[in-house]
Amino acid sequence: MNEENKENEEIVELDNEIKTENDGIKISDDVVAVIAGVAVSEVPGVAGMAGRFAGGISEVLSGKKNLAKGIKVEVEGNDTKIDVNIIVEYGSRIPDVAFEIQNRVKKAVESMTGLNVEEVNVHVQGVDTDTAKEETSTENSEE
Repeated sequence: MNEENKENEEIVELDNEIKTENDGIKISDDVVAVIAGVAVSEVPGVAGMAGRFAGGISEVLSGKKNLAKGIKVEVEGNDTKIDVNIIVEYGSRIPDVAFEIQNRVKKAVESMTGLNVEEVNVHVQGVDTDTAKEETSTENSEE
């Protein structure tokens, strides 16, 4: 019995060491923004991210997709607030899309960083009507 108690004591001590080590880790706002961006891109009904004009130009010139586009992150201590600017697909139910974004972003950021997500604010900046035009053109061509 004494050996089992010693093993349990060692495990508890190890857990305490790990917790104190995490306090010294600083996670960049950009890292949190990329994690949130990936989570948002997986939500059905999101046509794209609405970002700054300069970000769009650098994306075109570099040929790389900016995963943090349209996302603003504020990290204070162990808490974070995230603002997401999106463009929804025409025909999507906006409250459902926003709710799904909030859930996925919160879950992804908290599980990957250990930060406490206080807020995920979703700002709908527009509606992508190109998808609606494509659907009507394919329906008309079938007739």
